[in-house]
Amino acid sequence: MLAQLLWVIFPYACIATFIIGHIFRFRYDQFSWTAKSSEFIEKKQLMWGSILFHLGIIPVILGHVAGLGIPASWLRAIGVSDHMYHIGAVYIGSIFGIVTLIGMILLTARRITNESVRKLSSLSDILVNILLLFIVFIGCYSTIVTNFTMPHFDYRQTISEWFRGLLILRPQVAYMADVPLQFKLHVITGFLIFALWPFTRLVHVWSVPVNYVGRSHILYRKHK
Repeated sequence: MLAQLLWVIFPYACIATFIIGHIFRFRYDQFSWTAKSSEFIEKKQLMWGSILFHLGIIPVILGHVAGLGIPASWLRAIGVSDHMYHIGAVYIGSIFGIVTLIGMILLTARRITNESVRKLSSLSDILVNILLLFIVFIGCYSTIVTNFTMPHFDYRQTISEWFRGLLILRPQVAYMADVPLQFKLHVITGFLIFALWPFTRLVHVWSVPVNYVGRSHILYRKHK
């Protein structure tokens, strides 16, 4: 029952909350669809933390998509051997993971230690920062430490198989039975952040100002 709860019920509940929560918030609470910027309070730490976090998180997400969503046999078919993938996932992935972690540490420390920023922050803001920090940390730990201490473990034969089964509505909990604890924590907290996403400042991710590129120029005239 615990395995079914953790690896079937909980993930689907998080996915459903992610989708329904976004629809509900966009329809009934659009005015809160904002990142609530605190740049006017403190800029330097925000700038470095934001740059490092976003510079690292995009390759990390792409790496997760490739590792979880694309079967190893497909990658081999296009010439990406297991050794090449391992080099990219462990070494290159670790570099971007550490960059993301440093950025998240700066952003979290700023939100907690800067009194003015902390007063402006809601409980959900602080919770999201701490949760993201934990997810990135446990992900880096799993990639760097576990891959060296447990070289026999291959998440593409366990977690990836379970995840793809989840997507096609055929989850097989047996794949998660022997997965190391740190990987399990990374997966569970990853789904948890998706469940919290619609109710926090993370919704600003979808508000990319694409229309700025093609919009008309704004004219400013000086009043005499």
